[in-house]
Amino acid sequence: MSGSTKTAAAAVAAAAAITLLTSACTGSANNTAGDDPSKDVTITFWHGWSAPSEVKAIDANVKAFEKAHPNIHVKVQGNITDDKINQALRAGGPNAPDVVSSFTTDNVGKFCSSNAFADLDPFLKKAGIDPAATFPKPMLEYTQFEGKRCTLPLLGDAYGLYYNKDAFKAAGIASPPKTLSEFKADAVKLTKSKGDSYSQLGFMPNFHGYESTTTHLAAQWGAKYFDADGTSNVAKDPGFAAMFTWQQDMVKALGGFKKLEKYRSGFGDEWGAKNPFHTGQVAMAIDGEWRAGMAKEAGTKFEIGVAPFPVPDDQADTYGKGYLSGTIIGVANTSAKKNAAWELVKYMATDTDAVVAFSNAIHNVPSTLAALKSPDLDADPLFRTFVEIAQNPNSTTTPASVNGGTYQLTLQDFGYAYEAGKQSDLAAGLKGVDEQVDKDIAQAR
Repeated sequence: MSGSTKTAAAAVAAAAAITLLTSACTGSANNTAGDDPSKDVTITFWHGWSAPSEVKAIDANVKAFEKAHPNIHVKVQGNITDDKINQALRAGGPNAPDVVSSFTTDNVGKFCSSNAFADLDPFLKKAGIDPAATFPKPMLEYTQFEGKRCTLPLLGDAYGLYYNKDAFKAAGIASPPKTLSEFKADAVKLTKSKGDSYSQLGFMPNFHGYESTTTHLAAQWGAKYFDADGTSNVAKDPGFAAMFTWQQDMVKALGGFKKLEKYRSGFGDEWGAKNPFHTGQVAMAIDGEWRAGMAKEAGTKFEIGVAPFPVPDDQADTYGKGYLSGTIIGVANTSAKKNAAWELVKYMATDTDAVVAFSNAIHNVPSTLAALKSPDLDADPLFRTFVEIAQNPNSTTTPASVNGGTYQLTLQDFGYAYEAGKQSDLAAGLKGVDEQVDKDIAQAR
């Protein structure tokens, strides 16, 4: 899970989830584990990392595990997609993996409800591991579904505010904004129009503006997607309407949707050197912990600042929070070596030294409370900002659903229509989102 790998995956997670989930991965409900993990055994571990530095980090982690467990040998296969995971777990047999890692947290609901991944609660209890005392709350949420924990977090991503310190200084802005009213004022001050375009834009508020998505922004209001009974809650939670209202106000304040879209059409690739934040086309951006490293590699010529993304003015006391996501790891329910597989999952997901070493190697946020506080963790102040966001008790995530990220796609599609003026009635539109989400979930069960 590097920035480019993990978040490129996140950008298409909902679409990938639909591809996976329509194939209805269904495993056996049998969760028994009768193998002896103290005997000599070989297990297979599938993961999605592909960049040389990431593969090197995974291999180092596995070698450290094998040194601590000399009888357990791990066969590692990288660059695995969720679709391939789904196919292998449906087929079962000796070619299926024992341990699986995925970037797509949206698929946890399906992995758990279909019994594709083994229930980890018995393993956790036997090992004396209390999940609530081990992992940050949002990471606990996205690794379980309806009370069944079939995955554990394996490093994470946190979203915050990147800002151009040189542009701030030129505009007379002394420090990053903490509230959304301050953010709006700064964005306007940082915006320099040039005819029907811009020489510099304070912030790209349009929902196609790379990471300025409905889900990432809604987290700042702490919006709840579902009621306790699993019914879609978008129209009833005032946070969603407030988010859309704020976004529309930002669009108007910065020149209007059409002007912004025209400017956005000239942006470089999000994952390349010409990302608009790298080039100075935008002075502020919402993004994850990977962006700092990518900006430095791109040879960005200004000083980069990082801070938590601003919060609504009436929630000023929650400043420091953000949206969290990450990689998941679990035991395949088709595995005949579940106890040995669990030993690898337990090591990679809960051993503090292992989590810290992996985090330092690929620059993603640690996924245990102990690792987040470790003195051995990368001391880079830009990275540390995201470490703090991950520990903030008000940080949130998007919950697991039986049909993956479909509900997020529905909200996202409404956002595109609303900002473009194709739908003008916000209340009716959010009610329509609820109706569609509930219908889709009912069909998936």
